[in-house]
Order: sequence, then C-alpha cells, then structure tokens
Amino acid sequence: MEVTQTLSDGLKREFRVVIPARELDEKVKERLDALKNRVRINGFRPGKVPVEHLRRVYGRAVMAETIDAAVNEGNAKIVSDNQLKLALAPKITLPTEPADVENVLAGKSDLAFTVAMEILPAITLADFKTISVEKLVADVSDAEVEEALGRIADQNRPYADKGEGAKAAQGDRVTISFVGKIAGKPFEGGTGEDIAVQIGSGTFIPGFEDQLVGIGAGEQRIVKASFPANYMSEALAGKDAEFDVTAKSIEAPREVTIDDEFAKSLGMESLAKLKDAVRDRIKREHDAASRAKLKRALLDALDEKHKFEVSPSLLEQEFENLWKTAQDELKSQGRTFADEGTTEEAAREEYRRIADRRVRLGLVLAEIGEKNNIKVTDEEVNRAFSERLRQFPGQEQRIYEYYKSNPEALAGLRAPIFEEKVVDFILELAKVSEKSVSREELYRTDEDAKTA
Repeated sequence: MEVTQTLSDGLKREFRVVIPARELDEKVKERLDALKNRVRINGFRPGKVPVEHLRRVYGRAVMAETIDAAVNEGNAKIVSDNQLKLALAPKITLPTEPADVENVLAGKSDLAFTVAMEILPAITLADFKTISVEKLVADVSDAEVEEALGRIADQNRPYADKGEGAKAAQGDRVTISFVGKIAGKPFEGGTGEDIAVQIGSGTFIPGFEDQLVGIGAGEQRIVKASFPANYMSEALAGKDAEFDVTAKSIEAPREVTIDDEFAKSLGMESLAKLKDAVRDRIKREHDAASRAKLKRALLDALDEKHKFEVSPSLLEQEFENLWKTAQDELKSQGRTFADEGTTEEAAREEYRRIADRRVRLGLVLAEIGEKNNIKVTDEEVNRAFSERLRQFPGQEQRIYEYYKSNPEALAGLRAPIFEEKVVDFILELAKVSEKSVSREELYRTDEDAKTA
C-alpha cells in the first residue's frame, strides 16, 4: 500500500492511496482459502474445493469485500501514521469509469483512490486560573413567597354555582359543550363535552373566552374566533372558525383563605410547611438561574481565550441546523426577518457567528475533558434516562424503546452531563466571586440589560 499526501491546506488534507493488484490478489486468496472450509459445492467434498473454482464462483464478491476492507485499512493507516483527529468521516473517491472498475475487480489493475478529510485543529488550552467570573446570588424574600402563595391560591380557588338566571362574567368558570366548524364543516379536535372554561384565563384561542361573557346556563351561542398563525396544528393555523356553544353551568370563584386548612387541602401538614416548600422551590429556581448565568460568563471567557480556525464542514453543519431552526420559528409565528428588525443577510451573518462560537467551544470543552480524563458514567446516563421517562407519564414504554433503538438519542443524554462536568472542573480552578443581587437582576436578560 502506497500513501501519498496530495493536499495540506489549513484543516483540509487529501491523500492518494494505491494498493497493488498483487496485494489485493493475495488477500483474495486468503479469503478464498478460509471460504473453502465453510462452503458446500455439489461434486466436491467439504474443504476440497479448488481455490480456482471458488474464484470463478465467488471471486468478484470476495474481491469487492477485499477492496472494502483495504479502503478501511488505508483510512486507518493514514489517521494512525499522521496522528490525525478527524472532524468528520473522510470522503473516499473510488474509480468510477466502468472499464477501470472492471479491471480492478478482475485483478488486472492496481486500486487507486483518494481520501479527503478535515481534521480538528490543535488547541492550546488557556490557564484556567487566570479566568475570573462573577456568580450572581439572590436570596428568597418573604414577598416572593407570599406572591407565589397567591398564585397557588388562584390556581386552586374553589367555585360555586351562581344560581338560576345568572350570567357569566370575567373570572367565572363556564362549563360548555361545543362543536367547531371551519367553512361550515366540523374539523378534527373541534368538539368538546363538559369543558370547564375560566373566562379571562387565555386558555382557549384568542377571542373565544370573551364571547362567553353574559351567557347563561342552558343558553346556546355562536362564538367566532380565529386560530393563531403559529397554532400547533398547521391544518388549523390562521383559519377562521365558528363554534356552536352550549353553556351547562356558570360558577363564580370563591374567596380563598391561605391558612393551615388551605395547606392541608394541598397535602401539606400546615401553612408553615407549605411556605417552606414554596421557599425551597423558589430557591431552586434562583440557583438554576444563577448557574445558567455563571456558565454563560464562563463560556464567554473561554470563547475570548480560545480563538482558532474550525473545520469548515463542522461550521457549515452547525450553521445549517441553527438557520433551519430560525426559519422554522419565524414561519410558525407568521413573521419575517423585517419584523425582527433585521435582514436575511444580517441574520445569516449573526447565525454564522453563533455557529462558529458553538463549534469552537464544543471543541474546547471536549479537549479539556480528554486531557483531564473527565468521563460520564453509565450510572449518570441511567439517572438522566430515568428523569426523561418521568417527563412522559403514560408513555414510558414508547420513550424507552425510542432511546434503546436510537444511539444518537442516548448520546444526546450523555453530552449535557459531560458539558456540566467540564464546566464544574474549570470553575474549581477559576476565580469565582459572589455578588448579591435582586431577583429582577438575576433574571434580567441581555436584551433587558440593553434597555435598562
């Protein structure tokens, strides 16, 4: 096997590989020798079939297998001899002219092919002890707890029948049955029986609930409303509909006293225990927001300290994924780039910049993990898998089968665990200072900060 490098341009490499016909023939003979002890051919005793006869029967198939193995061997040799780290699978270009292909299969010509590949860049990691990041910390105030308790009370507010002749008002709960029609024809999913609707909750499509104001029990009414342009069902998105609505009952919300009895109705021992649970939940939310901002600051620092050329193919792959997602979101919302205050050209440039950052940071985190032997254990993946199952109650078997038959999905569970472990490793070395802030500052986005 002769390997010659024909191109070295940035991260692109290309090699020409030539495997002499005699080497291929020797490998074919070895395969045929092994084959003669396994095949049965009429007229010959097991293991006594002449190799030349096997060559006439199986020669082309064995040669094809031999060529495939030789190509893989050539790729492995190139990577090993040159100590390359590949960005993507190499591109193999084999002979395509019928005469050339026939001569190689017949053992009359050498096999010559090219291997084009893109390699990962050499990354010089920064000294993580020189990185300084700020961790924003917000305490949970009593006002936050009371605010959260108020929302819980609203969500669990009891209702009482308003009585005969009463009419529905904002905030009331109306139990209805309805049949929806588009262009005079009922549509799938447009029928409901004994559905409770709280007027003003925004649960139904825009305009539907407001038209229930003033309806009485037993009354029928035509409600006209339009499905939003970004409605989850493409068949209904943007369509005008009419609903034949019948009100079954009208109920008014009752006052809620937030006390021990209320807490017990939610399964808590006392109001004090309910407040503790609410405080713990808010603290977890604050901790998650704090972690997200700290991680973003750390990634910004890593981005600043690691500037290098990335594989064009990896960059293009990431950009295409981001661009497709952006276009799909705009389409689902019925919006354009102009509506977002930009142009398609400017948006492309911005998404390409984001793609470059993502690819570089991904390579940096992978390099840190490799050099510091950071691994994700099977136990950690199983915990993440169990958590994912809990997110789909009643569909556990379907989700289980999906992950077990989809290696990429399992890899998707492993990747974020690995990233968090690498981030934790860096934070142990970096200088992390804490800053106490208000809840508003903790949750302030970059866009909010620009307009503040």
